[in-house]
Amino acid sequence: MNAAKSANVAVIGAGWAGMAAAVELADRGIATTVLEAARTLGGRARRVEMDGTALDNGQHILIGAYTETLAQMQRVGADPHKLLQRMPLQLRYAGGFALAAPRWPAPLHLAAALLGAKGLSLAQRFAAIAFMQALKRAQFRVEPDSTVAALLQRHGQHGALVEFLWEPLCVSALNTPAAHASAQVFASVLRDSLAGKRENSDLLLPRIDLTALFPEPAAAFVTARGGRILSGDAVKRIGYETGGGAAPWRLDDRPQRFSHVVLATGPHHASALLGDLPGLAPTRALIDALEYQPIYTCYLQYPAGVALPSPMLGFGGGVIQWAFDRGTLSGMPGLIAAVVSASGQHQGLTQEAFGRRFRIANPSRRVAARALVAARYRRKARHLRLRPEPRPARSRNRAARAAACRRLHCQPLPGNAGVCRAQRYRLRAQHCGRHRRGMSISIHFPGTSG
Repeated sequence: MNAAKSANVAVIGAGWAGMAAAVELADRGIATTVLEAARTLGGRARRVEMDGTALDNGQHILIGAYTETLAQMQRVGADPHKLLQRMPLQLRYAGGFALAAPRWPAPLHLAAALLGAKGLSLAQRFAAIAFMQALKRAQFRVEPDSTVAALLQRHGQHGALVEFLWEPLCVSALNTPAAHASAQVFASVLRDSLAGKRENSDLLLPRIDLTALFPEPAAAFVTARGGRILSGDAVKRIGYETGGGAAPWRLDDRPQRFSHVVLATGPHHASALLGDLPGLAPTRALIDALEYQPIYTCYLQYPAGVALPSPMLGFGGGVIQWAFDRGTLSGMPGLIAAVVSASGQHQGLTQEAFGRRFRIANPSRRVAARALVAARYRRKARHLRLRPEPRPARSRNRAARAAACRRLHCQPLPGNAGVCRAQRYRLRAQHCGRHRRGMSISIHFPGTSG
């Protein structure tokens, strides 16, 4: 207790990790000072202001396995039940793949989700179950470690299983393509999420911005217990004075000294902060050897009536991996957050080119703009009139049936001109006879090509 009272700790970095450390220290009565270079708390998961709108610097979600994070939120007064939309594991894709776990006890929930997945053959469903069972028998250890792609290959995971299930999970969790990601790390993710308790696999989607979700309540918690939060106060270097007594640590040329320092910045900042501290050369070498993968979030503002068929929608084989309906989640109608993880063809695109790739419809692949109005089409909004064209006689030949597909056209009714001026679009649905694969919806705004 006496050591705790005499301690004076500096936490560098007010991201989620730094604020979690500060909460633990302040809760134990330890004097804590948090220093953050940015003016907004949250680090790589924080609020950003754009044209008067509060967005996030990246679209993040949580899962039920984040038990410590949820406990920290509860401790600082940020109720996860109110601030997060919790739903059982579900992966839905614009191309038709869908997986949803029922609220059954584990492991029945996962077995039911895999067996009932749409877009997978029966053999692929059983192959996915066999893969999870094999990892469980090995206690989720991969020895020797390999890439995720090699692990999947060894266990017979191919085709749609990789494209719509394992590869997206790998990229989402590790922000690294399966061809480069660690199989051991990926196995640990599967152990904690899919192979744990049923609620561990739940998806938790934030209803508010990421700074308000935890860092700001955590800062209030720390200051209420005598701690200090210094935002817009960058630290350039950490120093250590031999013979400095109970407070040998200094930050730049500041007069205040600290008994301990918690470094909670990203690794790309840590090496410079550590400088020439004795004994840490091997640590700096490891940090400098790290390789990085990019991640992007592109916010697209559509008319207020545009919405995704689900709060989170996946896209396979294209530029983006996931799209989030911020209208449903955060009360921002028509705002879609598109997430692009890891390296790829998108790195050579300008912002305008990326926007065009996202909006222009493509009848054969998963394009986001088609799904944006799928829910509106299914609800048959009252200001739209459907005019089906007659279908030709069905051919016995599958190729002939596909070639004979007919399109339905939706046009605004004259009586709702005001609505139509605000939302000028044309819907087109494709039906493929008895082998219908669902509707492919395109949206075209004035000035765009289709």
